[in-house]
Amino acid sequence: MNPGTSRALVERTNLVFCAGAVGASLALSTPRFAVSVLLGAAVETANLRALWRSSELALGLADARESSKLAMAGFGARFALVGLVIWLALSSGAHPIGLLVGISLIIPAIVIAAWRSRPPVLEGLPALDSEDPEWDVWNPWMARERDLDDLEEDDD
Repeated sequence: MNPGTSRALVERTNLVFCAGAVGASLALSTPRFAVSVLLGAAVETANLRALWRSSELALGLADARESSKLAMAGFGARFALVGLVIWLALSSGAHPIGLLVGISLIIPAIVIAAWRSRPPVLEGLPALDSEDPEWDVWNPWMARERDLDDLEEDDD
């Protein structure tokens, strides 16, 4: 059974992307651009760790002694701190595109880590016939069965 995407897998994949992006930018661009990519990668890595920890606290997956209210306050403080670091980097001469590239590297890393952690495809499982009336009872937008009011509105 697959337990889901681990933070270690996301961080390893992100490290590969960051190292590749910094190396490529150093080879193909100016050192200022490469340092900006590196700084952006450092900001997004620290942000990911803080977000992951705050999410664990908010969802009750971490230690019970730590409050979820503290986690919610941490979300706002984290955004303010990331904004401050980006402002300081830009005001000290960081290349804005390099900073954006570095900060954006986490997105493909998360997508690839989630794709690698996906559950296996199971062939031959029973499925509802496309004409089965049970399809009308399920609300795909809400991922739950429809309310009686929803069913009555559909009949009108």
